[in-house]
Amino acid sequence: MFKSVSVSFVLAAVLFPLTLSEPASALPSYARQTGQPCGTCHTDFPALTPYGRRFKLLGYTTGGGPYRTTPFSRAPTIDAGSEMNDLADYAKGNPPPGNPDKVWVPPISVMAIEGYTHTQAPLAPPTAPYGPNDNWVLAPFSFFVAGAVTEHIGTFTQITYSSAQGGGAWSWDNTDIRYADVRTIGGVEVIYGITANNNPTVQDVWNTTPAWTFPYAISTLAPTPAAHTLIDGTFAAHVGSTGVYTYINNMLYLEASAYRTLDPGAQQFLGVSAFDTPGLFEGAAPYWRLAFEPHWREHWLMLGTFGMFAKVHPFVDPSGASGATTLPQGDSYTDLGYDAQYQYQGSHFWLTLRASYIREFQKLDATFSNGGASNPSDTLNTLRLQGSLAIGGDNRIVLTGQHFGTWGTADPLLYAGLASGVSPNSNGWIAEIAYIPFGSSFAPGWPWANARIGLQYTWYDKFDGTTLGAHSNDTLFLHAWLAF
Repeated sequence: MFKSVSVSFVLAAVLFPLTLSEPASALPSYARQTGQPCGTCHTDFPALTPYGRRFKLLGYTTGGGPYRTTPFSRAPTIDAGSEMNDLADYAKGNPPPGNPDKVWVPPISVMAIEGYTHTQAPLAPPTAPYGPNDNWVLAPFSFFVAGAVTEHIGTFTQITYSSAQGGGAWSWDNTDIRYADVRTIGGVEVIYGITANNNPTVQDVWNTTPAWTFPYAISTLAPTPAAHTLIDGTFAAHVGSTGVYTYINNMLYLEASAYRTLDPGAQQFLGVSAFDTPGLFEGAAPYWRLAFEPHWREHWLMLGTFGMFAKVHPFVDPSGASGATTLPQGDSYTDLGYDAQYQYQGSHFWLTLRASYIREFQKLDATFSNGGASNPSDTLNTLRLQGSLAIGGDNRIVLTGQHFGTWGTADPLLYAGLASGVSPNSNGWIAEIAYIPFGSSFAPGWPWANARIGLQYTWYDKFDGTTLGAHSNDTLFLHAWLAF
């Protein structure tokens, strides 16, 4: 019976990229709010510059654009009734009293990725409504509410329509709502805040942690390796969290958060299925993040660590046909991550080097005792090494290469559904060239639109534990990423 639980975990890992989009943050709503072009916050969206990291740390509230930053007045003497009257005027298109040159525009954006996917071998059936190869797909398609709400509260909220084989659906996607403020203590600037989010690491400001790592856009049709650590997207959009953070002297970042899985009914209401995950958390799952980022002149260096501990109770019936009852035993996962980033801002170029390593310790009390694993404990490792060169100011070309690898304990029962039937090991390379036509100047239609065109190739040396047929999964992905 429990073998189906372990197979469900593997299938959830395989299908996860089909149900949630890669995150995006180069949004016109932020451009309208800040008055800045894309290249101020991004070397290659959504990869952040130091300015972009600060904007996020300050809770998405920084203003300076041609429109009023928030719908609410900062004047403490204005009462709530007056605020509501102003909001009614904004809705009618009337400028706010005393500020005729700036009106508030709702912080709404739309994103769409049109992509062409070619895999080395035809896709496995069923392929309907797509062909076995060479498919054009509009996916994902997202709406955002992203920007300042008050002087200290801002949001990044995404709702996505994703298509996969057999259909598509709307769901909530990456969400990060923040309160942030700044104080000077003993001559040292301290940013501090609260984050409420639905995906471990989505709140992070470096592009080394799983939620924001390269590749930033992926095919929703191409096969991907099944095994990944729990912190690497397994529970994205299935959990909720509240955490506190601080950034001291523009150098030291500290964060502590706690995640809980949402009730299966709530997950269904939000457009995701609890049965796409291994189970439900027992209580809260703590998450931590520490990063040290010294910088001098045009150089920025970050050394950090992050991690999460979760005890997961697997579903008795992973298909969901018998409801969301879980097993009394739980599997414990401890994910320890280490990362580094170096950025150099040259004359009309950005050079970025990134490294990330995650080691997961799995204590499989539930899975092993119910016949779903050969070992009472396993380990799983993930490594990503990336280099990126963004050339040019306005018409920007971005060259990116990445080596990726996953390896872990051989387990014939846990990985019975994979190609090797024994091992989770996968590794390979990704190369991408991207063109951003308006990187550092105001595009036609600014601040209402932006674009990124990318050509990406993924090469597998090993796929799901075997080199046999690994190259059949090699993927060419041509995509146009539009935000407006």
